[in-house]
Amino acid sequence: MSSPRTIVIVGAGFSGTLVAANLLKSQHWAATHIILVERAAKIARGKAYAECNHPYLLNVPAGRMSADSNSPLDFLNFAQHRIPDATAEDFLPRELYGEYLEAALLDAEVAAAPHVGFQRVKGDICRIEPRKDAGYRCQLSDGSQIDADDVVLALGNPGPTGLPGTEDLGDQYISDPWSGSLTFTPGETVLLVGTGLTMADATMAAAAETNDEVVIHALSRHGLIPPSQTQFSQNTCKADTASMFRAASFSALTLLRSVRELADETERRGGDWRETITFIRNVAPQLWQRLPAREKRRFLRHVRPYWDVHRHRLPSQTLARMNHLRRHQKLNVHAGRLLKFEVVPAAEATRTKVRVTWRPRGGDALRTLLVDRVINCTGPDYSIRRSRDPLIRSLVEQGLASPDALSLGMRTGPYGALINAQGHEASNLFYVGPMLRADHWETTAAQELRGYAERLAGYLSAPIGRMRAVASA
Repeated sequence: MSSPRTIVIVGAGFSGTLVAANLLKSQHWAATHIILVERAAKIARGKAYAECNHPYLLNVPAGRMSADSNSPLDFLNFAQHRIPDATAEDFLPRELYGEYLEAALLDAEVAAAPHVGFQRVKGDICRIEPRKDAGYRCQLSDGSQIDADDVVLALGNPGPTGLPGTEDLGDQYISDPWSGSLTFTPGETVLLVGTGLTMADATMAAAAETNDEVVIHALSRHGLIPPSQTQFSQNTCKADTASMFRAASFSALTLLRSVRELADETERRGGDWRETITFIRNVAPQLWQRLPAREKRRFLRHVRPYWDVHRHRLPSQTLARMNHLRRHQKLNVHAGRLLKFEVVPAAEATRTKVRVTWRPRGGDALRTLLVDRVINCTGPDYSIRRSRDPLIRSLVEQGLASPDALSLGMRTGPYGALINAQGHEASNLFYVGPMLRADHWETTAAQELRGYAERLAGYLSAPIGRMRAVASA
Protein backbone atom coordinates (compact mmCIF):
# COMPACT_ATOMS: atom_id res chain seq x y z
CA MET A 1 0.00 0.00 0.00
CA SER A 2 1.46 3.40 -1.01
CA SER A 3 2.13 6.11 1.57
CA PRO A 4 -0.40 8.94 1.79
CA ARG A 5 0.40 12.15 0.01
CA THR A 6 1.75 14.66 2.52
CA ILE A 7 1.04 18.40 2.40
CA VAL A 8 2.97 20.56 4.87
CA ILE A 9 1.69 24.04 5.67
CA VAL A 10 4.27 26.31 7.29
CA GLY A 11 2.53 28.84 9.50
CA ALA A 12 -0.88 28.72 11.18
CA GLY A 13 -2.01 32.32 11.12
CA PHE A 14 -4.96 33.43 9.00
CA SER A 15 -3.66 32.17 5.65
CA GLY A 16 -2.22 28.86 6.84
CA THR A 17 -5.31 28.05 8.88
CA LEU A 18 -7.61 28.74 5.93
CA VAL A 19 -5.52 26.63 3.55
CA ALA A 20 -5.66 23.76 6.05
CA ALA A 21 -9.42 24.15 6.64
CA ASN A 22 -10.17 24.26 2.92
CA LEU A 23 -7.95 21.24 2.25
CA LEU A 24 -9.78 19.31 4.97
CA LYS A 25 -13.11 20.17 3.34
CA SER A 26 -11.93 19.23 -0.17
CA GLN A 27 -12.49 15.97 -2.04
CA HIS A 28 -9.05 14.36 -2.33
CA TRP A 29 -8.39 11.69 -4.95
CA ALA A 30 -6.14 9.63 -2.68
CA ALA A 31 -5.09 9.25 0.94
CA THR A 32 -3.76 12.62 2.09
CA HIS A 33 -1.98 13.72 5.25
CA ILE A 34 -2.05 17.44 6.08
CA ILE A 35 0.51 18.76 8.58
CA LEU A 36 0.12 22.29 9.94
CA VAL A 37 3.33 23.57 11.54
CA GLU A 38 3.29 26.64 13.79
CA ARG A 39 6.04 28.06 16.00
CA ALA A 40 3.62 29.83 18.36
CA ALA A 41 1.76 28.08 21.17
CA LYS A 42 -1.67 28.42 19.56
CA ILE A 43 -2.95 27.55 16.10
CA ALA A 44 -4.92 30.13 14.08
CA ARG A 45 -3.72 33.13 16.06
CA GLY A 46 -0.56 34.53 14.54
CA LYS A 47 0.40 38.06 15.57
CA ALA A 48 -2.87 39.62 14.46
CA TYR A 49 -5.32 37.58 16.56
CA ALA A 50 -3.21 36.58 19.57
CA GLU A 51 -4.52 36.85 23.10
CA CYS A 52 -3.49 40.14 24.72
CA ASN A 53 -4.22 42.37 27.69
CA HIS A 54 -5.81 45.06 25.54
CA PRO A 55 -8.85 44.21 23.35
CA TYR A 56 -7.57 45.32 19.94
CA LEU A 57 -10.43 45.74 17.49
CA LEU A 58 -10.66 44.42 13.96
CA ASN A 59 -10.38 47.19 11.37
CA VAL A 60 -13.17 45.66 9.27
CA PRO A 61 -16.84 45.23 10.32
CA ALA A 62 -17.92 41.75 11.42
CA GLY A 63 -20.19 41.34 8.40
CA ARG A 64 -17.18 41.42 6.08
CA MET A 65 -14.83 39.11 7.99
CA SER A 66 -16.10 35.64 7.10
CA ALA A 67 -13.40 33.03 6.51
CA ASP A 68 -15.73 31.27 4.05
CA SER A 69 -16.65 33.05 0.81
CA ASN A 70 -19.73 30.82 0.49
CA SER A 71 -21.07 31.97 3.87
CA PRO A 72 -20.58 35.76 4.10
CA LEU A 73 -21.99 36.08 7.62
CA ASP A 74 -20.17 33.09 9.09
CA PHE A 75 -18.06 35.16 11.49
CA LEU A 76 -21.01 37.30 12.56
CA ASN A 77 -23.04 34.19 13.36
CA PHE A 78 -20.14 32.83 15.43
CA ALA A 79 -19.71 36.16 17.24
CA GLN A 80 -23.40 36.40 18.12
CA HIS A 81 -23.08 33.26 20.24
CA ARG A 82 -20.62 35.24 22.43
CA ILE A 83 -22.03 38.75 21.87
CA PRO A 84 -25.78 38.35 21.16
CA ASP A 85 -26.34 41.99 20.16
CA ALA A 86 -23.40 42.12 17.71
CA THR A 87 -24.31 43.47 14.28
CA ALA A 88 -22.71 43.24 10.84
CA GLU A 89 -21.34 46.79 11.20
CA ASP A 90 -19.63 46.24 14.58
CA PHE A 91 -15.85 46.18 14.97
CA LEU A 92 -15.23 43.21 17.22
CA PRO A 93 -12.14 42.13 19.21
CA ARG A 94 -9.36 40.48 17.21
CA GLU A 95 -8.96 37.86 19.92
CA LEU A 96 -12.55 36.75 19.22
CA TYR A 97 -11.64 36.39 15.56
CA GLY A 98 -8.77 34.12 16.52
CA GLU A 99 -11.25 31.92 18.40
CA TYR A 100 -13.42 31.86 15.29
CA LEU A 101 -10.54 30.66 13.11
CA GLU A 102 -9.72 27.94 15.65
CA ALA A 103 -13.34 26.79 15.60
CA ALA A 104 -13.48 26.83 11.79
CA LEU A 105 -10.39 24.63 11.60
CA LEU A 106 -11.75 22.21 14.20
CA ASP A 107 -15.07 21.94 12.34
CA ALA A 108 -13.23 21.16 9.10
CA GLU A 109 -11.08 18.55 10.83
CA VAL A 110 -14.09 16.78 12.35
CA ALA A 111 -15.90 16.71 9.00
CA ALA A 112 -12.90 15.58 6.92
CA ALA A 113 -13.14 12.38 4.87
CA PRO A 114 -11.68 9.22 6.49
CA HIS A 115 -8.76 9.12 4.04
CA VAL A 116 -7.72 12.70 4.92
CA GLY A 117 -5.55 12.95 8.01
CA PHE A 118 -4.58 16.07 9.91
CA GLN A 119 -1.75 16.79 12.33
CA ARG A 120 -0.78 19.89 14.25
CA VAL A 121 2.95 20.32 14.94
CA LYS A 122 4.41 22.98 17.23
CA GLY A 123 7.80 23.80 15.80
CA ASP A 124 9.88 26.15 13.71
CA ILE A 125 10.77 25.08 10.18
CA CYS A 126 14.09 26.78 9.46
CA ARG A 127 15.05 25.20 6.14
CA ILE A 128 13.36 23.48 3.18
CA GLU A 129 15.38 21.47 0.66
CA PRO A 130 14.31 19.59 -2.49
CA ARG A 131 14.45 15.80 -2.25
CA LYS A 132 16.03 13.79 -5.05
CA ASP A 133 12.86 11.73 -5.44
CA ALA A 134 10.65 14.87 -5.77
CA GLY A 135 8.99 16.76 -2.97
CA TYR A 136 10.76 18.55 -0.13
CA ARG A 137 12.42 17.89 3.21
CA CYS A 138 11.46 20.36 5.93
CA GLN A 139 14.03 20.79 8.69
CA LEU A 140 12.89 22.04 12.09
CA SER A 141 15.03 24.00 14.52
CA ASP A 142 15.00 21.08 17.00
CA GLY A 143 16.72 18.84 14.43
CA SER A 144 13.67 16.83 13.37
CA GLN A 145 12.53 16.55 9.74
CA ILE A 146 9.28 16.23 7.83
CA ASP A 147 9.15 14.95 4.25
CA ALA A 148 6.45 16.51 2.11
CA ASP A 149 5.06 16.06 -1.37
CA ASP A 150 3.77 19.65 -1.36
CA VAL A 151 4.73 22.60 0.83
CA VAL A 152 2.65 25.73 1.40
CA LEU A 153 4.44 28.70 2.95
CA ALA A 154 2.00 30.81 4.99
CA LEU A 155 4.52 32.88 6.89
CA GLY A 156 2.42 35.92 7.76
CA ASN A 157 3.70 39.45 8.06
CA PRO A 158 7.45 39.99 8.55
CA GLY A 159 8.77 42.48 11.05
CA PRO A 160 9.51 46.10 10.18
CA THR A 161 12.70 47.45 8.64
CA GLY A 162 15.29 48.36 11.26
CA LEU A 163 15.70 52.05 12.05
CA PRO A 164 19.23 53.35 11.37
CA GLY A 165 20.99 54.72 14.44
CA THR A 166 19.16 52.62 17.01
CA GLU A 167 22.01 50.16 17.54
CA ASP A 168 23.11 51.78 20.83
CA LEU A 169 19.66 52.27 22.37
CA GLY A 170 19.50 48.83 24.00
CA ASP A 171 16.17 48.07 25.63
CA GLN A 172 15.03 51.63 25.00
CA TYR A 173 14.34 50.58 21.41
CA ILE A 174 11.66 48.07 20.42
CA SER A 175 12.34 46.90 16.87
CA ASP A 176 9.07 45.02 16.43
CA PRO A 177 6.04 45.82 18.62
CA TRP A 178 4.45 42.46 17.71
CA SER A 179 7.43 40.29 18.66
CA GLY A 180 6.34 40.07 22.29
CA SER A 181 4.09 41.61 24.87
CA LEU A 182 4.10 45.40 24.48
CA THR A 183 3.76 47.12 27.86
CA PHE A 184 3.81 50.75 28.98
CA THR A 185 4.66 52.54 32.22
CA PRO A 186 2.61 55.46 33.56
CA GLY A 187 4.48 58.74 33.19
CA GLU A 188 6.83 57.69 30.39
CA THR A 189 7.23 59.49 27.08
CA VAL A 190 7.37 57.30 23.96
CA LEU A 191 8.20 57.92 20.31
CA LEU A 192 6.28 55.76 17.83
CA VAL A 193 7.96 55.82 14.42
CA GLY A 194 5.14 55.50 11.90
CA THR A 195 1.58 56.84 11.96
CA GLY A 196 -0.44 53.96 10.47
CA LEU A 197 -2.43 51.09 11.96
CA THR A 198 0.44 49.78 14.11
CA MET A 199 0.83 53.20 15.68
CA ALA A 200 -2.90 53.27 16.39
CA ASP A 201 -2.70 49.86 18.09
CA ALA A 202 0.24 50.91 20.23
CA THR A 203 -1.45 54.16 21.18
CA MET A 204 -4.66 52.43 22.22
CA ALA A 205 -2.72 49.87 24.27
CA ALA A 206 -0.70 52.59 26.02
CA ALA A 207 -3.78 54.63 26.87
CA ALA A 208 -5.67 51.59 28.17
CA GLU A 209 -2.80 50.23 30.27
CA THR A 210 -1.85 53.53 31.90
CA ASN A 211 -5.18 55.39 32.01
CA ASP A 212 -3.83 58.03 29.63
CA GLU A 213 -0.69 58.54 31.73
CA VAL A 214 1.71 58.17 28.80
CA VAL A 215 2.79 60.94 26.44
CA ILE A 216 3.12 59.65 22.90
CA HIS A 217 4.85 61.28 19.94
CA ALA A 218 4.17 59.68 16.56
CA LEU A 219 6.32 60.63 13.59
CA SER A 220 6.28 59.68 9.91
CA ARG A 221 7.35 61.31 6.64
CA HIS A 222 3.85 62.60 5.88
CA GLY A 223 2.23 62.50 9.33
CA LEU A 224 -0.90 60.92 7.87
CA ILE A 225 -3.44 59.30 10.23
CA PRO A 226 -5.90 56.74 8.80
CA PRO A 227 -9.49 58.03 8.60
CA SER A 228 -12.39 56.13 10.10
CA GLN A 229 -14.47 53.38 8.60
CA THR A 230 -18.12 54.24 8.02
CA GLN A 231 -21.29 52.45 7.03
CA PHE A 232 -21.97 52.92 3.34
CA SER A 233 -23.97 51.44 0.51
CA GLN A 234 -21.92 49.88 -2.27
CA ASN A 235 -24.38 50.84 -5.03
CA THR A 236 -23.42 54.45 -5.71
CA CYS A 237 -19.97 53.95 -7.27
CA LYS A 238 -20.50 53.55 -11.03
CA ALA A 239 -17.09 52.83 -12.47
CA ASP A 240 -16.03 52.19 -16.06
CA THR A 241 -13.65 49.27 -15.53
CA ALA A 242 -12.28 49.37 -19.07
CA SER A 243 -11.46 53.07 -18.72
CA MET A 244 -9.71 52.41 -15.41
CA PHE A 245 -7.62 49.64 -16.98
CA ARG A 246 -6.62 51.98 -19.84
CA ALA A 247 -5.54 54.60 -17.29
CA ALA A 248 -3.39 52.05 -15.45
CA SER A 249 -1.75 50.97 -18.71
CA PHE A 250 -0.69 54.56 -19.32
CA SER A 251 0.68 55.93 -16.04
CA ALA A 252 0.28 56.02 -12.26
CA LEU A 253 -0.65 59.72 -12.48
CA THR A 254 -3.43 59.03 -14.98
CA LEU A 255 -4.73 56.24 -12.77
CA LEU A 256 -4.64 58.52 -9.70
CA ARG A 257 -6.64 61.18 -11.56
CA SER A 258 -9.21 58.57 -12.60
CA VAL A 259 -9.61 57.38 -9.02
CA ARG A 260 -10.07 60.94 -7.75
CA GLU A 261 -12.65 61.67 -10.44
CA LEU A 262 -14.51 58.48 -9.55
CA ALA A 263 -14.48 59.40 -5.83
CA ASP A 264 -15.80 62.89 -6.61
CA GLU A 265 -18.52 61.48 -8.86
CA THR A 266 -19.51 58.94 -6.21
CA GLU A 267 -19.92 61.68 -3.61
CA ARG A 268 -21.92 63.82 -6.07
CA ARG A 269 -24.29 60.85 -6.36
CA GLY A 270 -24.73 60.92 -2.59
CA GLY A 271 -22.30 58.09 -1.88
CA ASP A 272 -19.12 57.75 0.15
CA TRP A 273 -15.57 58.01 -1.21
CA ARG A 274 -14.84 54.72 0.56
CA GLU A 275 -16.94 52.99 -2.08
CA THR A 276 -14.32 54.00 -4.63
CA ILE A 277 -11.56 52.47 -2.53
CA THR A 278 -13.55 49.23 -2.29
CA PHE A 279 -14.00 49.16 -6.06
CA ILE A 280 -10.27 49.73 -6.65
CA ARG A 281 -9.43 46.98 -4.13
CA ASN A 282 -11.48 44.49 -6.11
CA VAL A 283 -9.64 45.20 -9.37
CA ALA A 284 -6.24 46.04 -7.84
CA PRO A 285 -4.44 42.92 -9.18
CA GLN A 286 -5.44 43.72 -12.77
CA LEU A 287 -4.55 47.39 -12.36
CA TRP A 288 -1.20 46.58 -10.77
CA GLN A 289 -0.27 44.11 -13.50
CA ARG A 290 -1.11 46.68 -16.19
CA LEU A 291 1.08 49.42 -14.72
CA PRO A 292 4.47 49.65 -16.48
CA ALA A 293 7.46 48.94 -14.23
CA ARG A 294 8.55 52.58 -14.14
CA GLU A 295 5.02 53.62 -13.15
CA LYS A 296 4.94 51.08 -10.34
CA ARG A 297 8.07 52.72 -8.95
CA ARG A 298 6.47 56.14 -9.29
CA PHE A 299 3.36 54.90 -7.50
CA LEU A 300 5.43 53.52 -4.61
CA ARG A 301 7.44 56.73 -4.32
CA HIS A 302 4.64 59.30 -4.53
CA VAL A 303 1.19 57.72 -4.17
CA ARG A 304 1.59 54.76 -1.84
CA PRO A 305 1.38 56.69 1.48
CA TYR A 306 -1.93 58.25 0.41
CA TRP A 307 -3.35 54.97 -0.88
CA ASP A 308 -2.36 53.15 2.32
CA VAL A 309 -3.89 55.74 4.63
CA HIS A 310 -7.21 55.71 2.76
CA ARG A 311 -7.20 51.97 2.17
CA HIS A 312 -6.36 50.83 5.73
CA ARG A 313 -8.87 52.66 7.91
CA LEU A 314 -9.72 52.65 11.61
CA PRO A 315 -12.87 51.79 13.54
CA SER A 316 -14.66 55.04 14.35
CA GLN A 317 -14.35 54.46 18.10
CA THR A 318 -10.59 54.00 17.78
CA LEU A 319 -10.18 57.25 15.86
CA ALA A 320 -12.43 59.08 18.34
CA ARG A 321 -10.25 57.86 21.21
CA MET A 322 -7.11 58.97 19.40
CA ASN A 323 -8.60 62.41 18.72
CA HIS A 324 -9.39 62.70 22.42
CA LEU A 325 -5.76 61.95 23.24
CA ARG A 326 -4.60 64.51 20.70
CA ARG A 327 -6.83 67.22 22.19
CA HIS A 328 -5.29 66.54 25.60
CA GLN A 329 -1.75 66.45 24.14
CA LYS A 330 -1.25 62.82 25.11
CA LEU A 331 -0.81 61.97 21.42
CA ASN A 332 1.26 64.33 19.29
CA VAL A 333 1.55 63.58 15.57
CA HIS A 334 4.48 64.95 13.56
CA ALA A 335 5.41 64.92 9.88
CA GLY A 336 9.12 64.87 9.18
CA ARG A 337 12.35 62.92 8.75
CA LEU A 338 14.30 61.22 11.51
CA LEU A 339 17.95 62.23 11.61
CA LYS A 340 19.60 60.95 14.79
CA PHE A 341 19.13 59.06 18.06
CA GLU A 342 21.34 59.72 21.09
CA VAL A 343 21.33 58.23 24.58
CA VAL A 344 21.63 61.05 27.13
CA PRO A 345 21.54 61.17 30.96
CA ALA A 346 18.18 61.73 32.61
CA ALA A 347 17.46 63.68 35.78
CA GLU A 348 17.48 60.40 37.70
CA ALA A 349 21.05 59.15 37.88
CA THR A 350 20.00 55.54 37.23
CA ARG A 351 18.13 56.29 33.99
CA THR A 352 18.84 57.56 30.52
CA LYS A 353 16.72 59.23 27.87
CA VAL A 354 16.78 59.11 24.09
CA ARG A 355 17.22 62.42 22.33
CA VAL A 356 15.63 62.28 18.88
CA THR A 357 16.66 64.80 16.25
CA TRP A 358 14.28 65.28 13.32
CA ARG A 359 13.45 67.75 10.54
CA PRO A 360 9.81 68.77 10.00
CA ARG A 361 8.36 68.14 6.56
CA GLY A 362 8.80 71.21 4.38
CA GLY A 363 11.12 72.92 6.87
CA ASP A 364 14.85 73.39 7.48
CA ALA A 365 15.10 73.98 11.22
CA LEU A 366 15.96 70.88 13.24
CA ARG A 367 13.88 69.82 16.24
CA THR A 368 14.47 67.43 19.11
CA LEU A 369 12.35 65.20 21.31
CA LEU A 370 13.41 63.68 24.63
CA VAL A 371 11.74 60.29 25.13
CA ASP A 372 12.10 57.21 27.30
CA ARG A 373 11.65 54.68 24.50
CA VAL A 374 11.46 54.41 20.72
CA ILE A 375 9.07 51.88 19.14
CA ASN A 376 9.28 50.95 15.49
CA CYS A 377 5.72 51.11 14.08
CA THR A 378 6.66 51.45 10.41
CA GLY A 379 4.89 48.25 9.40
CA PRO A 380 6.07 45.05 7.72
CA ASP A 381 9.20 44.95 5.56
CA TYR A 382 8.31 42.72 2.61
CA SER A 383 11.78 42.67 1.05
CA ILE A 384 13.01 39.08 1.18
CA ARG A 385 16.51 40.33 0.37
CA ARG A 386 16.61 41.97 3.81
CA SER A 387 14.76 39.18 5.63
CA ARG A 388 16.24 37.88 8.87
CA ASP A 389 13.99 34.82 8.85
CA PRO A 390 16.20 31.70 8.53
CA LEU A 391 13.65 29.92 6.34
CA ILE A 392 13.27 32.78 3.86
CA ARG A 393 17.03 33.30 3.77
CA SER A 394 17.60 29.62 3.00
CA LEU A 395 15.03 29.67 0.20
CA VAL A 396 16.71 32.68 -1.41
CA GLU A 397 20.22 31.24 -0.96
CA GLN A 398 19.17 27.99 -2.64
CA GLY A 399 17.46 29.86 -5.46
CA LEU A 400 14.09 28.33 -4.58
CA ALA A 401 12.56 31.79 -4.04
CA SER A 402 13.36 35.02 -5.82
CA PRO A 403 12.63 38.62 -4.80
CA ASP A 404 10.70 40.98 -7.03
CA ALA A 405 12.35 44.10 -8.40
CA LEU A 406 10.38 46.44 -6.12
CA SER A 407 11.05 44.62 -2.80
CA LEU A 408 7.37 43.91 -2.26
CA GLY A 409 7.62 40.17 -1.61
CA MET A 410 8.15 36.90 -3.45
CA ARG A 411 7.75 36.30 -7.15
CA THR A 412 4.94 33.82 -7.66
CA GLY A 413 3.05 32.19 -10.50
CA PRO A 414 -0.50 30.82 -10.70
CA TYR A 415 -1.93 29.66 -7.35
CA GLY A 416 1.10 31.10 -5.54
CA ALA A 417 3.71 28.72 -6.98
CA LEU A 418 7.15 30.11 -6.12
CA ILE A 419 9.27 31.31 -9.02
CA ASN A 420 12.90 30.31 -8.57
CA ALA A 421 16.07 32.21 -9.39
CA GLN A 422 16.02 30.84 -12.98
CA GLY A 423 12.48 32.14 -13.53
CA HIS A 424 10.77 28.73 -13.39
CA GLU A 425 7.62 27.94 -11.42
CA ALA A 426 7.83 25.33 -8.69
CA SER A 427 5.38 22.47 -9.09
CA ASN A 428 5.11 21.61 -5.38
CA LEU A 429 6.19 24.72 -3.44
CA PHE A 430 3.66 27.51 -2.86
CA TYR A 431 3.25 30.76 -0.97
CA VAL A 432 0.08 32.38 0.34
CA GLY A 433 0.07 35.60 2.32
CA PRO A 434 0.81 39.32 2.16
CA MET A 435 4.01 38.95 0.10
CA LEU A 436 1.82 38.05 -2.89
CA ARG A 437 1.56 41.82 -3.25
CA ALA A 438 4.60 41.71 -5.54
CA ASP A 439 2.26 40.46 -8.28
CA HIS A 440 -1.19 41.37 -6.98
CA TRP A 441 -0.67 44.46 -4.76
CA GLU A 442 -3.80 44.08 -2.58
CA THR A 443 -3.07 40.94 -0.54
CA THR A 444 -3.17 41.95 3.12
CA ALA A 445 -6.85 41.90 4.06
CA ALA A 446 -8.97 38.90 5.01
CA GLN A 447 -11.13 39.25 1.91
CA GLU A 448 -8.20 38.90 -0.50
CA LEU A 449 -6.26 36.30 1.47
CA ARG A 450 -9.38 34.17 1.89
CA GLY A 451 -9.71 33.97 -1.87
CA TYR A 452 -6.07 33.02 -2.40
CA ALA A 453 -6.30 30.31 0.28
CA GLU A 454 -9.46 28.83 -1.21
CA ARG A 455 -8.06 28.75 -4.73
CA LEU A 456 -4.78 27.16 -3.62
CA ALA A 457 -6.57 24.48 -1.60
CA GLY A 458 -8.80 23.68 -4.57
CA TYR A 459 -5.77 23.41 -6.83
CA LEU A 460 -3.89 21.12 -4.45
CA SER A 461 -6.84 18.79 -4.02
CA ALA A 462 -7.76 18.42 -7.73
CA PRO A 463 -5.09 16.63 -9.81
CA ILE A 464 -6.87 17.10 -13.14
CA GLY A 465 -7.26 20.79 -12.45
CA ARG A 466 -3.59 21.04 -11.50
CA MET A 467 -2.44 19.43 -14.76
CA ARG A 468 -4.65 21.71 -16.80
CA ALA A 469 -3.49 24.76 -14.90
CA VAL A 470 0.17 23.87 -15.43
CA ALA A 471 -0.44 23.22 -19.13
CA SER A 472 -2.15 26.56 -19.66
CA ALA A 473 0.23 28.65 -17.51
